[in-house]
Amino acid sequence: MGVLDNAITWFNDYYWNFVIVLLVVAGVYFSARTLLVQIRMVPEMFRNIAEKPADSIGDKKGISAFRAFTISAASRVGTGNVAGVAVAISVGGPGAVFWMWVLALIGGATAFVESTLAQLYKHKGKDSYIGGPAYYIRDGLRLPWLATTFAVVITLTYGFVFNAVQANSISTSIQANLNTNDPWTGWVIGLTLAALTGAVIFGGIRRLSAVTEIIVPVMAVAYIGVAFAVVVLNIQHVPGMISQIVEHALGIREIAGAGVGAAIVQGMKRGLFSNEAGMGSVPNAAATASVSHPVKQGLVQTLGVYFDTLIVCSCTAFIILLSNPTFGDGAEGISLTQNALQAQVGDWAGPFLSIVIFFLAFSSILGNSYYGEANIQFLRERSSKLLSAFRFAVMLCVLGGALGSVALVWNMADAFMGVMATINLVAIIPLGGLAFKLLKNYLDDKAVKLDPVFHRDELPSARNVAVWDGTDEVARRDVADAARD
Repeated sequence: MGVLDNAITWFNDYYWNFVIVLLVVAGVYFSARTLLVQIRMVPEMFRNIAEKPADSIGDKKGISAFRAFTISAASRVGTGNVAGVAVAISVGGPGAVFWMWVLALIGGATAFVESTLAQLYKHKGKDSYIGGPAYYIRDGLRLPWLATTFAVVITLTYGFVFNAVQANSISTSIQANLNTNDPWTGWVIGLTLAALTGAVIFGGIRRLSAVTEIIVPVMAVAYIGVAFAVVVLNIQHVPGMISQIVEHALGIREIAGAGVGAAIVQGMKRGLFSNEAGMGSVPNAAATASVSHPVKQGLVQTLGVYFDTLIVCSCTAFIILLSNPTFGDGAEGISLTQNALQAQVGDWAGPFLSIVIFFLAFSSILGNSYYGEANIQFLRERSSKLLSAFRFAVMLCVLGGALGSVALVWNMADAFMGVMATINLVAIIPLGGLAFKLLKNYLDDKAVKLDPVFHRDELPSARNVAVWDGTDEVARRDVADAARD
């Protein structure tokens, strides 16, 4: 196992330099072409997230913008926000937090583009819309081989590797609270978690979205509330903490050998794992929403990047840094956050964090599983046997993650995540022009005080668009206006 871990670490050390450059280039390019849509249209993001679905799939109501948001948030808000931030700080120092923030601000534009494209190229599925990078690569770029490659990679990444990461953090947190390393404890946790996962994912997207719609907001608010209390208790130390983050990020001060390079790499790795901007995962959830214009869901998913990184990840960072941790002792995950929180508010914080991380990580497993399912359907449409096999494999990976080591599962996640992000970014850069035109179309409607409604005839340069032809209720202005009223 040590040889495998070392090989994956070597690959990540070299390959991630390229991924970071690609992420930054894409984010800066999209920010410039959209005139910082991720900043100037924040009020519009809040308006669109509350919009109700106006159409139906078969005899079922469409997935709302908010439900689609919670599916993506279920995947985003999880161990990346708690354990991932801890790993970044323990290896890259406080400066890693600064580079997480930078990636979120730049990546907001990338998230807008990829989710808008997912809406443009979505298809009607059995009981909801389906779509994502595999669809816009196949239909927009007309590169079916690359679409198939992406579908395989994301299925492996989210269905198996990332779910192992989430299960690992749940198991580590619970065992830390029980103060035990008994292998049987890991087996009990893993088997229980696998059974709960199967109970939800075998119910399909509607059961999944119904669960995430409740879990994500409740647990996130609880965690943010405790973090706010920690900040208030240490308000006098906050200015010094912010200075420490900035100074270390810019190389003014180094801690335990973690220089600027380590801070940038760790901050961007963990930032991407957490907010997923540009990775190509969130568009799978964005495509499920029933909205009257593709840009609406693009804006909603941009808001998700900010919620994830600027709020939830920052909460974890502040809890850790206000506890004066030591750096350079190797990668530490959930235990670092847990120890820091207990030092701040008392021993009750340990069980509390275990509960929070259980539900956040569990919701991430559900969101991750949907991403895999959406791409299984792309690879083999309406294959119930393959879909059932995938779901059973997810349950096995959840069990395996609960029994695995922290370093190995995180290194594997980094490797798969880098490959997946590369394919998606290579696809959305040439397709970005369509998202820019859609944004202009959206703003033109807003300028004359109309609720934006899109028809594919308005964008003749978009090839092979399967919906948006006026036959769907949501793509008719009278229905969209009625839903808004």
